[in-house]
Amino acid sequence: MSFIKDNISMLVSNILRTDDLPPVRPTISRSMTLSAGSDDVFLEDDDSKTTQFTSLKSKPEENNGSSTGSFVILGLIFLTSIVALGIVYLNFPKVEESEKQHIKLPRDIEDAKRLGNVLSIYKDKFYIQVLGAYFVTYIFLQSFAIPGSIFLSILSGFLFPFPLALFLVCLCSGLGASFCYSLSYLVGKQLVMKYIPQRVTEWQSHVDKHREHLLNYIIFLRITPFLPNWFINITSPVINVPIVPFFVGTFLGVIPPTFIAIQAGTTLHQLTSSSDMLSWTSIGMLALFAVISLLPVVFKKKIQEKLD
Repeated sequence: MSFIKDNISMLVSNILRTDDLPPVRPTISRSMTLSAGSDDVFLEDDDSKTTQFTSLKSKPEENNGSSTGSFVILGLIFLTSIVALGIVYLNFPKVEESEKQHIKLPRDIEDAKRLGNVLSIYKDKFYIQVLGAYFVTYIFLQSFAIPGSIFLSILSGFLFPFPLALFLVCLCSGLGASFCYSLSYLVGKQLVMKYIPQRVTEWQSHVDKHREHLLNYIIFLRITPFLPNWFINITSPVINVPIVPFFVGTFLGVIPPTFIAIQAGTTLHQLTSSSDMLSWTSIGMLALFAVISLLPVVFKKKIQEKLD
């Protein structure tokens, strides 16, 4: 009996020994804070309240390499687009020497008038070529956020019937903005976060508040001048705005301002600047459409409140 008792005691003592086991580290709960617009993480222990700083920033050489690569890719895409524009220009009907100087991107209303005069001469005989050149040029300006599309919008009212001009400008705006969105998604994220991180962070907070009714929010932004179109185009993929509501919201949102621009284009030669198309009536109309774009959101909230 004593033998059995001694063996049982030895077995129990071996089981309960912890000398040979690896030390157990106490579990520490940590809270992590990521500062907006940066890659710095602060880890705070709940027990000791000590704070550790961890930097997630990559090496400067890596950031510079990424930015340089993005610039190179963007430059190649831009050069390819220039070649496409050149092909359109080469396939354009032969114009007189005195008219060639006016075949250029309009920078002011006078350039638009001269370009409109030249295009109107060839429009009847070479309608498809003129329409195609207008289409490609407008999308090019929108894709690379190059100023001048407002003059093309005015010019559409001078060259084409109103329904066609309205559809054409809205389609070009939607496609061009979507191409700009795609460029930013593919190669522009590094550049956007490098040069305007604070503005992106601020806008993301606004978008997150309207995430449930994003389409109406984009329509509202396109109607109103609160944010530049180029900023919306290049930052939307960075803050995860889906492409479908982005395109549809752009197409629908540019209808009111396009309506005003086309209407001004019907009296192109009476304009002295692009600001002439704005009047208190047109401004009031834009404000009205902006309010209308938000009405579905208001009604939806009212219905939800009643159901709750």
